[in-house]
Amino acid sequence: MYTHRSRITSRLSHIMASQLPAFPRTVFTILEPISLVGGFLGPFVNTDWFIESQLSSSAPVISNAHARLVALQLGNAYGLLFLLGVAVLYTTTELKVVRNYLIALWLADLSHIGLTCWALGYEGTLDVGSWNAVTWGNVGFTGFLCLTRTAYLLGLFGPDQQQVPVNPSKKRA
Repeated sequence: MYTHRSRITSRLSHIMASQLPAFPRTVFTILEPISLVGGFLGPFVNTDWFIESQLSSSAPVISNAHARLVALQLGNAYGLLFLLGVAVLYTTTELKVVRNYLIALWLADLSHIGLTCWALGYEGTLDVGSWNAVTWGNVGFTGFLCLTRTAYLLGLFGPDQQQVPVNPSKKRA
């Protein structure tokens, strides 16, 4: 008999994310979206805090309307990345689309880390003991995502699971 649970299992087998190996699937479909929601909410909950915490510094940061607008736009970009990730990873059945999406994110990871390290300067980049939570997110967590993408793209997690065609008109016992 073809049950409701069978229909759900059938639909999930066609979603691309279910074809990824377990570790990258968990990272890209659960951990990364949660972090993007955090990046989205930060500037909207407390814009001045978000601006001040971009770099570890004892000097006070002057927050003006321009800086607040840029922070809110950055939060909006995090929200967009969340929506794009959900759209790609939960709707497409094409592994080629997902691989290209992950390559684009890999390039963005490199620039995100590079720009943060440039702003920190050589000494600030090496002084990980002085990093705040935002710097750890910008460098540490983004580095973890980048390494996970690299390992996935190189096939180090093993092959993707092949999509199993399911004939929904077939009755199941």
